[in-house]
Amino acid sequence: MKKILIIHPALAPYMVDQFNDLSQLYDLHVVFLFRNLRYDKFDQSKLLPLLKFKSSFLLKGLHYKERVFRFGILSTIRKINPDIIIGYEYSFTTQYLLLLKKLGLIHQSIGSIIDDNIDICHNVQSRIRFFARHISVRRLDYLIVLSKEVSQFYQNKFNLKENQVIINPLLQDTERLRKKRKELECIANEYTQKYHLKGKKVLLFVGRFVPVKGLTRFIDTIKAILHEQENIAFVLVGDGEEKGNIEVFLKDKKLEDKVLLPGRYEGTELYAWYLCASGLVLPSTYEPFGAVVNESLIFGTKVFCSKYAGASVLIQSETGMIFDPLDESETIHDLNRFLNLINVVADINLENKPTLMFNHQQNFVKEWNKLS
Repeated sequence: MKKILIIHPALAPYMVDQFNDLSQLYDLHVVFLFRNLRYDKFDQSKLLPLLKFKSSFLLKGLHYKERVFRFGILSTIRKINPDIIIGYEYSFTTQYLLLLKKLGLIHQSIGSIIDDNIDICHNVQSRIRFFARHISVRRLDYLIVLSKEVSQFYQNKFNLKENQVIINPLLQDTERLRKKRKELECIANEYTQKYHLKGKKVLLFVGRFVPVKGLTRFIDTIKAILHEQENIAFVLVGDGEEKGNIEVFLKDKKLEDKVLLPGRYEGTELYAWYLCASGLVLPSTYEPFGAVVNESLIFGTKVFCSKYAGASVLIQSETGMIFDPLDESETIHDLNRFLNLINVVADINLENKPTLMFNHQQNFVKEWNKLS
């Protein structure tokens, strides 16, 4: 069994199943560079016990703005002695791995996990990233990307072979998320009663309250629908720097009773929200993927998804709709169509909301076998 070393920023809930599944195919060791995500703090005491692979931390090093370089990478490589090393993005870490190989200090195959969606591929965020991508891609042995479209982009633009690009969308294990049925239903019933959701079409947002999520723009666009249709509620689950602005905006538009802000949730307490929602809304103007789309579909909740989210590749006619949040008239038109596709919240029963996610395990194994 080949040994793989992944150097990754931090552990998030949507990575647990990916890494666990990968550890069934390879001898996996993951080194994390932070104790937690910088912008979204998860309860690591609940996540770390779920891991089925070896993991460790490298926490000492240098910081430059949002970039980080950790000391001890070379000694860690020599200690673990992997066959393949996988970095992330075109980061200092990935550049360092490529430098070590060029200098002959390591001889392993080098890959990198790239979180770009197809829109980001064509519209690179900065000149630094554009340059880093240009000099890195042809020197990397493997790229791990989120979708078939992104894989095709890299193959065409950089003349990569198909077996050099692994397609690996951020998908979680359906059975694991749905297994606590009674607890999920109990919590969802509490939410339904507390916020008077029964009999309403409940639109749900889950995520950070930051500008790129497009919340204020979206609410402003659909405010007439919220005012005119009494049986619609919009629940914003999360927290972030924009919360104060959103609260002021809702008060100014007299939407406090239509748009609810219950707070931030994780784990089962978060998943229960999908049970008492009619549909998920993701109005982001920038979103490399959007793990909440996968979570929503796992719980049988259709999605109104921004075209700028990488997870829009998961949306089919039977699972939701894709829209352009920057086009107001299109957003209003498409949301009205979406509202006709979803049902009001009724009695909470997980069996009445079968998963809308396909079984991805076969594709997962096929793609990662490219490393064999």
